[in-house]
Amino acid sequence: MTITEQVAKNIIKKLLKGEDYRIEVVTLINAGFLQFAVDFFKKIVDAKLKNKGITVDWYKKEFLNPNLSARDIAINSGLNEKTIHNMFNSSTKEIVIDASNEHYDTLYEAIKSLVDAEHDLELTLTIKFKGVSVDLNVSESLIVINTLAVKRSALRGGLWSTAGKRVEKPLMQTLCKLYGVSENNYSLKIKGKEIEKDDFEREIDFYLIEGGNQYKCEVKLMGRGNPESADAVIARDSKVFVADKLSDTNKKQLNSRKVEWVELRSDGGFKRFEIVLDNFKIPHNKLPNNIDKELDKVFKEIF
Repeated sequence: MTITEQVAKNIIKKLLKGEDYRIEVVTLINAGFLQFAVDFFKKIVDAKLKNKGITVDWYKKEFLNPNLSARDIAINSGLNEKTIHNMFNSSTKEIVIDASNEHYDTLYEAIKSLVDAEHDLELTLTIKFKGVSVDLNVSESLIVINTLAVKRSALRGGLWSTAGKRVEKPLMQTLCKLYGVSENNYSLKIKGKEIEKDDFEREIDFYLIEGGNQYKCEVKLMGRGNPESADAVIARDSKVFVADKLSDTNKKQLNSRKVEWVELRSDGGFKRFEIVLDNFKIPHNKLPNNIDKELDKVFKEIF
């Protein structure tokens, strides 16, 4: 799942108004997770009915089936591909299958031991779909609950990361267009090449340009930062840092290194971008009176 254009627009609007944008990402996570849960429950009903009466572990047989994608096998076992890659420095399908099966067996034994120890605990998860129902015992229910937890965690990590990357380019373009900065005075580049229109997943460099000077800009949608955050920006030789929040230490560090900054959730917020343009001697206009109306025009151009 990727951040949709509408969510990106909503995030930018909230950032420019100095509001917290996180609810947009949380809403997307919730939507993705709930859809996964519904689809997963449907698959469970089908798998349990298909394997009714057999003595083997029906969940492992159906949900760790080698014919499934590596990502699905990992999630169904209670892992994700990123964890497996960190463990084995590889995430080929063969490694994912081996790691997932090993982890699932360990998880299964742990749940079995827990259920044996908590013999007074009774839990039955009943799933009904199209008039047909299946019952999961306590062990099966815990395995399913664990899979759901892992999936939500994977969605959460992926979408928070994607949100920042997906918004970097249009946020900087929006700031430039609101101030009437000529396209000759900014550029979007990626490793020396112009980025494709809808490639938002790779590392993005944005430059403000004045004459022969190119000033690299970086966007960081973080909470109140620590000194290391500013260090990272300086290490990448960025000349402009646009952030959701900055600590006083961040600002002192950036000022001492002559790095321009804009803190979106502060008094004045994005309007400090005008100071950046003035300091770089980049021609620009004053903000339009009706920013919301102008944003609609800007979004039609950049999305």
